[in-house]
Amino acid sequence: MTHLWVRAEQRPNEDRTGLTPEGAKALLDAGIKVTIEESSVRAIPLQGYRDAGCAIAAENSWPTAPADAIIFGLKELPEDGTPLPHRHIMFGHAFKGQHSGKALLDRFAAGGGTLYDLEYLVDEAGRRVAAFGYWAGYAGAAVTLKTWCAQKRGEICGPVGVYPGKDALLAELSAELKAVQADVPSAIVIGAMGRVGTGAADLCEAMGITVTKWDMAETASGGPFPEILNHDLFLNCIFARPGTPVFVPQEALTADRKLSAIGDVACDPDSDYNPVPVYSQATSWDAPALRVATDPVMDVMAIDNLPSMLPVESSQDYAAQLLPSLLTLDDLKAGVWGRAEATFREFVPA
Repeated sequence: MTHLWVRAEQRPNEDRTGLTPEGAKALLDAGIKVTIEESSVRAIPLQGYRDAGCAIAAENSWPTAPADAIIFGLKELPEDGTPLPHRHIMFGHAFKGQHSGKALLDRFAAGGGTLYDLEYLVDEAGRRVAAFGYWAGYAGAAVTLKTWCAQKRGEICGPVGVYPGKDALLAELSAELKAVQADVPSAIVIGAMGRVGTGAADLCEAMGITVTKWDMAETASGGPFPEILNHDLFLNCIFARPGTPVFVPQEALTADRKLSAIGDVACDPDSDYNPVPVYSQATSWDAPALRVATDPVMDVMAIDNLPSMLPVESSQDYAAQLLPSLLTLDDLKAGVWGRAEATFREFVPA
């Protein structure tokens, strides 16, 4: 029997899950065993999984799970260097030149396990079957706007946290905009036709911000893109990959510009293909904005687990997208799972 083991997230400020109780019940009905770890942070209560009939395990007990269990989580594992013998479903951040990814792949090579990277679960046409993109864009635009408001107060953006829902977030942003008594900023979103860009644009428009929406056609020239510097906010919603243009080069830091707040929602600062090379490290919930220039001011927001600011909505959305693929776990050599393993084997041969 296929056994899916849903681990507790161990990264700070990560309250999301990729499986709801309703999804767990569907898996159980399909003959897949489901174990759910207890969690002190998961946004969806454990009782729903109990009621669905899942087995319950202690928090962070996945290293001792049965050898045939498929370990499912979202964000990265503790970086303790231990070999990984299990099959893991997670965001590995290891296949696009990320310097931190090599250590993870070495652990799989040492343990004989397999990584089914959630970013590389794709259909026959190469499209991702599930993504948190919309809520990443929505929350990323929100924190970038908070960064801009903090600049108007002569400050750097302070800590951010979890919201019970988007209405609470919008109310807080409205109060901040009103308090700074400034004209509503202008924004440009690159990748506006995708889920990430749609979320970013929706947040901006909900706040009364006029949005310039760019996608592949507007960036096909490869740059430079001086138009970006004529907006207050720039939201990068395109993931780094070979051939991605540079949108904000180093020279922009000292250029004559209106741009003062960058939201790198894609957040790949350690990638060789980083399209916003004015910074080189992710920011955090405690320190959301990194000041990269002072005259004139420029701050970069680059938090890499943004959807967890709205964990209930983002979990429900993502889990619904992913469930059809989880229901095919009985055949890991075919479909999305076979394609994901093929990508992994390019880096860690069997």
